[in-house]
Amino acid sequence: MSDQAELGADAEIVERGAAEVREPSAKYLVKFGYKQTEVGFIPDSWDVKPLRDISAISSGGTPSRVRADYWTGDVPWITTSQIDFSSIKDAEQFISKKGLQNSAAKLLPPGTLLLALYGQGKTRGKVGVLGIEAATNQACAAIEITRDVSSNFLLHYLASQYEAIRGMSNGGSQDNLNSGIVKSILVPVPPAKEQDAIATALSDVDALIAGLERLIAKKRDIKQAAMQQLLTGQTRLPGFSGEWVTKLLPELADIRSGGTPSTADSAAWDGDIAWCTPTDITALAGRKYLTQTERRITEQGLKQSSAEVIPAGSIVMTSRATIGECAINAVSMTTNQGFKNFVPFESVDAEFLYYLLTTQKAGFISLCGGSTFLEIGKTQLRGYAISLPADKAEQTAIATLLSDMDTELSALEARLAKTRAIKQGMMQELLTGRTRLLEPTKAQR
Repeated sequence: MSDQAELGADAEIVERGAAEVREPSAKYLVKFGYKQTEVGFIPDSWDVKPLRDISAISSGGTPSRVRADYWTGDVPWITTSQIDFSSIKDAEQFISKKGLQNSAAKLLPPGTLLLALYGQGKTRGKVGVLGIEAATNQACAAIEITRDVSSNFLLHYLASQYEAIRGMSNGGSQDNLNSGIVKSILVPVPPAKEQDAIATALSDVDALIAGLERLIAKKRDIKQAAMQQLLTGQTRLPGFSGEWVTKLLPELADIRSGGTPSTADSAAWDGDIAWCTPTDITALAGRKYLTQTERRITEQGLKQSSAEVIPAGSIVMTSRATIGECAINAVSMTTNQGFKNFVPFESVDAEFLYYLLTTQKAGFISLCGGSTFLEIGKTQLRGYAISLPADKAEQTAIATLLSDMDTELSALEARLAKTRAIKQGMMQELLTGRTRLLEPTKAQR
């Protein structure tokens, strides 16, 4: 079965399950008594228990770094960098049995949940589950379930409480969690069969998300390979032949700069002219077309600054600090001074030039000057040469093929975002008992 077909089958299952959450059928949604608890309203048949009552909680340790013999072994050793709401099946680091014996680290069985007590960025509060026997460092809280709760259900529940758990952190120079806080986390506990049903439904969505992520990564690799082949002439599309030509950038496009009106002049701002900054390019997250900007300037702002109007269908490119990030402006606009912009001549396909420029970052950076930060100017760009097909039709054919790949990637990314949103909705419904996947028994009514 192909990647797309397999994902389609998984998606059908997930969509059907999501529909039952959004519009529950009589078969699955059975309304009966609910009760108010410390975690909100839950079904009468559910319990609420702190983690200390359903698990043994411990932390790990780090062998001495000065002892090389502690780090030349085959014992998997996990740190918080590997905790990311999923199963941990491989270790990035290993210690020796001697290192294990001479530190606070201990071997944990598969199925043990790990919760990050602290770490870089958004690491604190993330949860994962061991798929292998492994030891951990001291920044990981190990949660070994002792009764009543399946590890899969608890993984999904703790993942759903990520922000709330982060909010329980100690204050100070560095927010962190500790074993006491982890032990106090309250967990709604459905009957065992209902836990399994909830965990299975959410795991189905996780499988679809993982499949989409793999397919997107595969498609990106294919596109990257295609760019390397097609934009260098190593591979030619059917129907095209002849030598490519090497030209300087000023032979391909009019190179224009940007500028910033005085921020003290209110009459220069909030007008009708789009004004692009590097933040607008960053917000695209790799998408090709720039359709709007966060800020706009007036005609007065345009006249009093060195900003130049860039006609729609040109390429705007960052040229200061971050070098070579490109977009095609779908509307006419101006930019600040952190850009060099290309208005293609008639003989050049704008989309082809966009793709070609995105492959030139290393070359542009090598030309940069500036003592405080990287910057490339018009002088350097005027002397920069690139090779391309002399025939504009071949340029257009290459750009069309790459654009089709981009369109497919965009559709997959939109589908991934939708699936993640579906999962969030399912978690809110299923993990609180607002939607039930199993009918309660007579004893539970």
